[in-house]
Amino acid sequence: MTVISIPGDSLFGVDNLPYGVFSTDETEPRVGVRVGDHVVDLAKALDDDVFAQPTLNAFMAQGRDRWMQVRAQITELVAGEIADDAVLPIGQVTMHLPIAVADYVDFYASENHASNLGRLFRPQNPDPLMPNWKHLPVGYHGRSSTVVASGVDIVRPSGQRKGPDDEAPVFGPSVRLDIEAEMGFIVGVGSPMGSSITPDRFAEHCFGAVILNDWSARDIQAWEYVPLGPNLGKSFATSISPWVVPLAALEAARIETPVQDPEPLPYLQGDEKWGLDIDLAVEWNGEVVTRPPYAQMYWSPAQMLAHTTVNGAAASTGDLFGSGTVSGPEKNQRGAFIELTWGGKEPVTVAGEERTFLQDGDEVSISATAPGVNGGRIGFGEVRARILPAT
Repeated sequence: MTVISIPGDSLFGVDNLPYGVFSTDETEPRVGVRVGDHVVDLAKALDDDVFAQPTLNAFMAQGRDRWMQVRAQITELVAGEIADDAVLPIGQVTMHLPIAVADYVDFYASENHASNLGRLFRPQNPDPLMPNWKHLPVGYHGRSSTVVASGVDIVRPSGQRKGPDDEAPVFGPSVRLDIEAEMGFIVGVGSPMGSSITPDRFAEHCFGAVILNDWSARDIQAWEYVPLGPNLGKSFATSISPWVVPLAALEAARIETPVQDPEPLPYLQGDEKWGLDIDLAVEWNGEVVTRPPYAQMYWSPAQMLAHTTVNGAAASTGDLFGSGTVSGPEKNQRGAFIELTWGGKEPVTVAGEERTFLQDGDEVSISATAPGVNGGRIGFGEVRARILPAT
């Protein structure tokens, strides 16, 4: 039998207990929980076949009461002895995409980010925000088939682009490849078509959160986004971290959102606080270049889910929705390189080299932490990928 020793400064203590899907040389992908520097094989430890599945979807579909029951079981389990074959060092496992992604929606919920892009894209307008921005969480549908796990390298996308001096559009690899540092939220229990989810029912439906990087080809995006919005500039890849932090682990991180003025329409109002105090850090080639604060986000994830379903659209187990780029008011808090370098006009020095947008071979890693319910902090791990040349 094994007793797991958890270092006092671990981001993966019993107040976290994030879920992921792992495999070993001897086992196919299955569900585990991270405890300190170990992974507990839940199919063996709890003797439950729902955790022998290659995604979290079957477990998530069982609902919130079951989520809380299992969390209590795991908490009790790791406080004692666990069968040796159910405990593996983190370095001996391979992590996989934790969910089968049903639908993917990406939002645009940071006022700082939206204002910065407004100033960059529409400098002639006195108000950087579009007229609808403070009335609803703006979003667009992404492509679920190109959501990948941390560690999967990203091939530079190609598409049409038209520079200010080009007489006509040209086709070729993106030359303004960017990141978007975001948080992603996963629907555990869906809702039928024709119904909707109110903000105060968020915790009944949202299973947990991951770090999300919505890769963006800014030159492709700039040419295509009028009048219908992003398509190929976004759909080539979205990366998420392998560990899903349960919503229950984020109780201490819950805060009020910034003041929303004008007051949102009734379907976007609720009594529950779903702003979140999460700190992100973006590494570019091993150097931290920005620290975006999620606490600054104007729209909450509960409001995002409410808006997604208010027209009667069905929600499904495995739906993923991104927060949109997380940016703070300071330059070193901007969550996209188009903001950090102000459209490429203000290069940053990364590991001794000047950068504006991503070059082939560059590696980006985004990590995040939040307050834990027992004091200290909990971690989300990281989402990491390297840029490969266009094919």
